[in-house]
Amino acid sequence: MKLQTIKAEAAIGKILSHDITRIVKGESKEAAFRKGHIIREADVPVLLKLGKEHIYILEIEQGDVHEDDAGIRLGKAVAGDGVVCSAPKESRVNLFAAGAGLLKVDIPALEAINDLPDVILSTLPTNMVVREGEMLAGTKVIPLVVAEETVAAAEDICRQAGGVVKVIPFKKALVGVVITGNEVYKQRIRDGFGPVIREKVAAFGSTVLRVEFAPDDREVIAAKIKQMAADGANLIFVTGGMSVDPDDATPSAIRQTGAEVVKYGAPALPGAMFMLAYLGSVPVLGVPACGMFFKTTIVDLLLPRLLAGERITRRDIVALAHGGLCRSCSPCTYPNCTFGKGSSRPG
Repeated sequence: MKLQTIKAEAAIGKILSHDITRIVKGESKEAAFRKGHIIREADVPVLLKLGKEHIYILEIEQGDVHEDDAGIRLGKAVAGDGVVCSAPKESRVNLFAAGAGLLKVDIPALEAINDLPDVILSTLPTNMVVREGEMLAGTKVIPLVVAEETVAAAEDICRQAGGVVKVIPFKKALVGVVITGNEVYKQRIRDGFGPVIREKVAAFGSTVLRVEFAPDDREVIAAKIKQMAADGANLIFVTGGMSVDPDDATPSAIRQTGAEVVKYGAPALPGAMFMLAYLGSVPVLGVPACGMFFKTTIVDLLLPRLLAGERITRRDIVALAHGGLCRSCSPCTYPNCTFGKGSSRPG
């Protein structure tokens, strides 16, 4: 990169190295041309009217990349499935969701890109539910020109990651619900779980296959879970009876189905007595009573990931500890709050 002083008439096609300000007395003071602007023939009369007969320009040398070109290349490299890019503005390229879904960010790749000289990439937290058109990330280079090897290194990181920022669309699932507890089964109290679950799954385009009620009997609960799976449920909620009280049979009933228990007990509040298991490929969620009384719980953190087709691991649940404390704000502002926004390593 070279910095030169050159006549305005000879600067066509050159890169402006600084802002040029236009002042209208008593009205405005603004940049007529921004640094990094590539001077066009039509710009010359304007420059002369601004008193700029000579200007400083940048001469790109072999091995250099203009900031806008670098921004375009970075945006294209970073964007994975379900992501679209904006045009560059002062090298910044924004990335947007092409449709609704679950945002996935490859955090190690993100950090590797930001460890390169003269490059930045900022994103929303991974595992956020995003709407169509929502901004997900922004990337740019710091100087007016950047070394080709730097841009190429960033592109290589993205290529190995298969796209650093992705939006995974939600699958339309059939959801089975087994509501346990003698108090509900014997109609001593009215069920409060069913409407809550219907509302949560409907928000992602899924539907409830049916709702079944079961007493505090592990044999009955296990049979109903297995029948739900046999009838085509892609995901099963089993609610209530999740504590360590003698009458609470749900955890042992889930185990009795032969399901593989991923974890019983989760570092998220509300939701500590949560259980996740897999009956074959079907996730079985043991949801404690907090799922009925609190607007936002661990279910809201994991349900979108399950409906995006992700298989949740024990490590995924353990990682919820950082950011897993809900402050029960009134009114609830989730997802625009800290709940579930910890420094999660999974991409």
